[in-house]
Amino acid sequence: MEGLEQNLIDGKLVAASSGGTFETVNPATEEVLGVAADGTAADMDAAIDAARRAFDGGAPEWADPAFRARCLRQLREALQSHSDELRELTIAEVGAPRFFTTIAQLDSPVEDLGYAADLAESYEWTKDMGEASPVGIKSHRWVVREPAGVVGAITPWNFPHQINLAKVGPALAAGCTVVLKPAPDTPWAAASVAAIAANETDIPPGVLNVVNSSDHALGAMLSTDPRVDVVSFTGSTATGRKVMANAAESLKRVFLELGGKSAFIILDDADVSAAASLAAFTACSHAGQGCAITTRLLIPRARYDEVVEAAAATMSALAAGDPQAPGTICGPVISARQRDRIEGYLRSATEQGGTFATGGGRPADQERGFFIEPTLITGLDNSARVAQEEIFGPVLVAIPHDGDDDAVRIANDSPYGLSGAVHSADPDRAWAVARKVRTGTLSINGGIWYSADMPFGGYKASGIGREMGVAGFEEYLETKAISTAV
Repeated sequence: MEGLEQNLIDGKLVAASSGGTFETVNPATEEVLGVAADGTAADMDAAIDAARRAFDGGAPEWADPAFRARCLRQLREALQSHSDELRELTIAEVGAPRFFTTIAQLDSPVEDLGYAADLAESYEWTKDMGEASPVGIKSHRWVVREPAGVVGAITPWNFPHQINLAKVGPALAAGCTVVLKPAPDTPWAAASVAAIAANETDIPPGVLNVVNSSDHALGAMLSTDPRVDVVSFTGSTATGRKVMANAAESLKRVFLELGGKSAFIILDDADVSAAASLAAFTACSHAGQGCAITTRLLIPRARYDEVVEAAAATMSALAAGDPQAPGTICGPVISARQRDRIEGYLRSATEQGGTFATGGGRPADQERGFFIEPTLITGLDNSARVAQEEIFGPVLVAIPHDGDDDAVRIANDSPYGLSGAVHSADPDRAWAVARKVRTGTLSINGGIWYSADMPFGGYKASGIGREMGVAGFEEYLETKAISTAV
């Protein structure tokens, strides 16, 4: 695929201004796939300037929602026409198991661009509020929604297509212009979208800009530059705090989707074997590299051993393996650095008295690649470090509870509040527990909340605002009240 070694700035695919490049690596083999443009501060400045000019009148056609919808549908169709290439790229660069590219790693987020396009056309941009007579003056009033301006989007590596497009699609549909700064671990995922947008759509110059760089700090320019109106960030809570602090100087709006340490609650009337297997499968998915993955398994104390045995059996069967293989669920983690970080957490678990029901290290049969065995930790309570901090690996911590209220207490005893799950034979009982868990998303008995029309985001240290759905679309809008005397 052409254009992977270039950035997209002001409608042109260009090399980094310094001429520099950096390598992108296959996490399953440790082989270098190729290089990406190593963008500089000058490149980011040019991209912000292009987005500002395009929003401030340089792309007048972008003010038309119908035109924006047409461009987004062009982008969706063009990406779909390259799906075979994008699938292989995603498996190789992200380490995403092939199965997951048919859903959230590729196919679903591309298809969801259609939802953003439809919103651009169907949204009630002007709402007639009728007449009123405040302070005795008869007036007709309207509420008008307008694009917020230039959006700086900063994205991570774990689900790059999903997160890139979940920001770019709604922001463009809203009439904003965008500068996307992707994670340096997966530059080609963003560069491929940039190249296709530049070559196969009518998106005007400056409306969409993509700046890859090996420098994580380059994204900070988006949160400090006064030409940027909105920062949309997905990543760690620690970095999210820095983004918010930087944005405060210019009082720009901020969307933050941050970390999670979500609880999978099994109640004592549930089919514990099935629930335990689902919890284990979820924790192993894409090697546990998902902020909303449930990584604390809360088990009725009387059935603790039974659930641990079932979960351990499932995790053992889901051995870490080649992401190219059709049956793989747990592939590699993204880098040696991330693998080493996870191993540090596993050492912490044993130091605090925990044991491994299965896993606990690197797979013996994987000589190369950044693999970690699916691991189930037992013997610890919710105060343990591995139960409180986000690990971002295929690691599940089994914690006993003493009934529904205690399970809710443990689930909420976390700095995070992103997701969760409840399993019970009684739907009303499950609903009652779900309503008490302070998270932005929650699954009951295996229900799936992930969808283009459903808002996603968290409570507490898991973030501010919502992505996807109408709520996510409105993150990129301003509200204006207009009245005229009658």
